Amino acid sequence: MNNIKDHENLREKKILLRLDLNVPINNGIITDETRINKIIPIFEYLLEKKSKIIVISHIGRPKGKWDEALTLKPICENMQKKLNKKIKLISQNIFKLNKENLFENSEDKIVFLENIRFYKEEEKNDLNFSKHLASLADLFVNDAFSCSHRAHASIYQISQYLPSYSGLQLDLEVAALNKITAEITKPITCIIGGSKISTKINIIKNLIPKFDNIIIVGGMANNFIEYFGNNIGKSIKEKNCNEIVEKILSLSKEKECKIIYPDDVLVAKDLNGFSKNKELNQVLPDEMILDIGPKTINKIINIIDNSKTILWNGPAGYFENPNFANGSIKIAKKIIENNKSNKIFSVVGGGDTVSLLNSLKVVNNFNFVSTAGGAFLEYLEGKKLPGITALN
Repeated sequence: MNNIKDHENLREKKILLRLDLNVPINNGIITDETRINKIIPIFEYLLEKKSKIIVISHIGRPKGKWDEALTLKPICENMQKKLNKKIKLISQNIFKLNKENLFENSEDKIVFLENIRFYKEEEKNDLNFSKHLASLADLFVNDAFSCSHRAHASIYQISQYLPSYSGLQLDLEVAALNKITAEITKPITCIIGGSKISTKINIIKNLIPKFDNIIIVGGMANNFIEYFGNNIGKSIKEKNCNEIVEKILSLSKEKECKIIYPDDVLVAKDLNGFSKNKELNQVLPDEMILDIGPKTINKIINIIDNSKTILWNGPAGYFENPNFANGSIKIAKKIIENNKSNKIFSVVGGGDTVSLLNSLKVVNNFNFVSTAGGAFLEYLEGKKLPGITALN
């Protein structure tokens, strides 16, 4: 996979830059700039090399139709301030554009094409659409790892028609994920949560042969707690999952990977309640498990202390209520502490986990925090991502 830094001369080259700027916007205001901040370096690099940048991105799911509510305008305005550069948003139909009319004068350095998903051809991976996009530029750069599990025209097919390179952020993402899937420093531990165990089963099965410990937290843990004969009250759980639990336990035994689930929990009558610490055999029928308890926290902290590499995907509890954020906060603080002393390499991913770290203002205190969502999870499952294979 060639990185754009491998190209010797980018001066005056027109670069088609695929980004994922699908950020939350409320009344025209961007409420989370994490994704935007991460791709500033590719702009700085290309501008330093005197390139002209044509940005392709999307917001939401307009399903191939023009939707003013999903315009890239707020993002253009935000990035214009961050880069202190004029940015032009081109709303004209892409099929009417050509290489010569994109940049009106020599001072123009950055243009944005309007939401690429306004065109039905994008998600259909349309051949002619890809060819036309390619005709607008000299080179293609994919710096949208978080979209690279999609075989879409501006991610996959386009690489057939232009010299194609990986961007700076995409390379960082792949390098970080390689450190937890291929170039592993052991002992290695995964802390994994979420509400549905069925959505994470393939990740867990793929990681078990490589990992020393897999710690199950969040709603998923309730399936394990119940499987071992404990009452989980009215806690969230996925139905008919005993077979999945058995497969995980059987494979982990075969591959000598320890599966850890909570020893004690915090409960309440509802999501807004106050927490009570309970042993697993003390949970009442009208109670919900909403966080891990102090014994479990201490066990996890001890495992982190004895690990060289950590993957964290999913909070330990219902952190939206501060009464049930303690488990996640203690995990975060311990990883950060060990990071600062260079005892571990840490990778964090998943929307809820990143939201938690943003709320604690500690997102920059880990070795790598992924905002990739589906692509992050599919990579952990061992799947080949179309956007990555297209660059190889």
